[in-house]
Amino acid sequence: MTLSPRKKVISEKGKVVIKVGTRLLTDIEKISTLIEQIHKIRLKGYQVILVSSGAVGLGMKAMQLEKRPRELSKKQALASIGQGKLMSIYDAEARKHGFYVGQILLTMSGLRDREQHLNTLNCINTLLQMDVLPIINENDSVAVEELTFGDNDNLATLVGMMMRCQLTIILTSVDGLYEVNNGSFGKRFSVVEKITPEIKKMAMGTDDAQVSVGGMASKLKAAAMITEAGEYLWIANGKDASILEKIFNAEDVGTLFLPPPNKLMSSKKRWLSFFTKSQGQIRIDEGAEKAIINSGRSLLPSGILALKGSFRKGSAVDILNKSDKLIAKGLTNFSIEDLRKVIGLKLDEVDEVLGKHGYNEAIHRDNLVLCDRD
Repeated sequence: MTLSPRKKVISEKGKVVIKVGTRLLTDIEKISTLIEQIHKIRLKGYQVILVSSGAVGLGMKAMQLEKRPRELSKKQALASIGQGKLMSIYDAEARKHGFYVGQILLTMSGLRDREQHLNTLNCINTLLQMDVLPIINENDSVAVEELTFGDNDNLATLVGMMMRCQLTIILTSVDGLYEVNNGSFGKRFSVVEKITPEIKKMAMGTDDAQVSVGGMASKLKAAAMITEAGEYLWIANGKDASILEKIFNAEDVGTLFLPPPNKLMSSKKRWLSFFTKSQGQIRIDEGAEKAIINSGRSLLPSGILALKGSFRKGSAVDILNKSDKLIAKGLTNFSIEDLRKVIGLKLDEVDEVLGKHGYNEAIHRDNLVLCDRD
């Protein structure tokens, strides 16, 4: 018997990320309801990770501000005021159900670093093993503007991919993704099998920017990323007090985004694809493109046409085809200076130029990941 997509993802009792936004955390009663629902999910055997906004919002409430400030320093100050209050509320509500919460504040720069990335992963896994609910937010108080996650939809997605969660749930203030015709809403999409250009056109802002950040466009971006990694993403209306119960009963609520069949990206390639920042570009010829895409081969110096940027050995770089389309990302075995010396050379000629060093591929296939993004 073939299970429906909803029943299939719910039947796999593993790790689940739940993201809840600022607009859904307006009072203690709503947080109490959220924690009660999470408690019931945990009792069913799922390991839950909560990505929670709300620190800046609670800081605004404490300082009696109605409009979210634009200046980074003011947002950071409000986050530092509100974060302790937020965790205190979560802790009190969790204790009513006999479990503890653990706070983890993340920065994008920390997750880009491979060692810090693995340390964070291990910390969250340890909390789950201790039956503690990890509550994750961006460390707004110290984040540099260019190195922020952008919004917590993106943060939840990255956490879901890092932790290899079968399902990421984004609770928002609408019922899911809707068809949009001439500016008005049509029917709700129950399941999205592939995010096409037509689907992207359906993205409309859903949140009040005075209080929160993000909208349907950010949720579609999150869905594209996490399905590319091979996992599911479910958008649903968090204003429904029983929404999580409905989701875990596999009811037809919200919009479920499906991954491609038989695709599950490894942990290392998830980090390489979604967390690293490329330091340069390598443009390749058609033969190298076919070898990488169709045969899963390494990138050899003989297939390189041009280089751009400033990168060292071990840096992440983008791999472009002759039409300058991004096709892959990888960790280079050479600095840009050394790679320039061996462009177009065969493997046995590389040693003659650079000397013997045990590897001659520009990028080994184990350190290369294909990109399926526009």
